[in-house]
Amino acid sequence: MIFKTEYFESIGLADIREKVARGERLTAEEGLRLFECPEPLAVGALANFSRSRMHGQRAYYVVNRHVNYTNVCVNACTFCAYQREEEEQSGAFRLTTEDVLQKLASSPAVPREVHIVGGCHPKLPLTYFEEMLSAIRAEYPETVLKCFTAVEIGHFAQLEGIDSREVLERLQRAGLDMLPGGGAEIFAPRVREQVCPRKLTGDQWLDVHRKAHALGMKTNCTMLFGHIETREERLDHLTRLRELQDEHHGFVCFIPLPFLTENSALRIDHPLTGLEKLRTIAVSRLMLDNVPHIKAYWVMLGVKEAQAALKFGADDFDGTVVEEKIGHEAGASTSQGMTREGIREMIEGCGFSPVERDSYFNSVEEQC
Repeated sequence: MIFKTEYFESIGLADIREKVARGERLTAEEGLRLFECPEPLAVGALANFSRSRMHGQRAYYVVNRHVNYTNVCVNACTFCAYQREEEEQSGAFRLTTEDVLQKLASSPAVPREVHIVGGCHPKLPLTYFEEMLSAIRAEYPETVLKCFTAVEIGHFAQLEGIDSREVLERLQRAGLDMLPGGGAEIFAPRVREQVCPRKLTGDQWLDVHRKAHALGMKTNCTMLFGHIETREERLDHLTRLRELQDEHHGFVCFIPLPFLTENSALRIDHPLTGLEKLRTIAVSRLMLDNVPHIKAYWVMLGVKEAQAALKFGADDFDGTVVEEKIGHEAGASTSQGMTREGIREMIEGCGFSPVERDSYFNSVEEQC
C-alpha cells in the first residue's frame, strides 16, 4: 500500500495523511482537497488504511431479499425511472400482503433481512403497512425487517395527519426493526429543488432518522451522487450525516449510490467515471469516521466496481437481493440477485475474507 509520508508530502497531503494515521476527524475543507487531489490512488490508500484499521481484511455480506410494493408515487422526482403517476398507468403495480409473502416464500433461502421500499402511493393507509409487517413477522419471526425510507415515513405521516414519530412507533409495534437509508439524495436545497422538489427536505429526512434513533431503532443512510450536485454539496451531505451520528450513533451503514443516467429524464453533461465513483466512496469512508460501515452496493456499482470499492474504503458487499426494481429501471445492468456462494467468490477474488452478517453487522455462525 502506498502510505509513505514522503509520497503524501509530494502531492500536498502530508497533513491529511498524518490526521488519518492518528484517527483524527477531517474537516470539509480537507475533504475537498481529497476530491481535488490529482492522485485518486492516494485517496484510495488513505481510505483503505482507515477501512483496514476498522475491519481488517473482513468484507461483509447478508442473505437478504428486496421487495418493492408499489411504483405509484406522488413525488415525480426528475431522476427517477421507477415512478408511475397512477395505478392505471402502463407498468404501474401495487402488491398485496399475500403478494409480498409469496415473493418471500420464493426466495432461494430464508432471508436474514427483508428490505421493503416503494413509491409514496397517494391512497395506501398506514394500516396497509402495519398488516404487511405483522404478517411477515408472523411468518419470519427471526428475520430483520428493514423497511420504508424516511421519505415514505414522512408521506405516511402526512396522509394520516400524525407526527412521523407516531408512525414509527406504530410500525415498530407491527414488526419494523430498521429503516433503510434511501431518499436522502443530496441534502442541499438547491439540488432538491431541481431533482426532488416534492420530497422531504434534507432537514426533514434527518429529523425522521433522529426520531428513529431516539426510539432505539438503527438505520442506514445514503447519498445519490453524480448528477447536478457539486463536490462541496457532497461534503455538506456527508458532514450533516456525521453530525447526526454524533447525537445517537444510530447509523449502521452508509451507502453511496451512483446516479444511473440511462433511463432517467434528468440529463447531465458529464456522467460519472469509475474513478470518481471510487474517489467518492473513499472520501465518504474518510469523512464518516463515526459510521462503522460503508457499502459497495453491487447492484448500482456493478460487481467489478464493487470489488474495487473494497480497496477504496468500503467493507460491505450488500447481499443476495434476489429481485431489485428501482436501480434496474434506472439502467442498472447487473443481475437481479446473487447467490451466497457467488458473493463469497467475489469477495475472495479481491483478497478479502467474506463474513456473513446480520443486519446489524454481527457475524453469523452458519457456514457456506
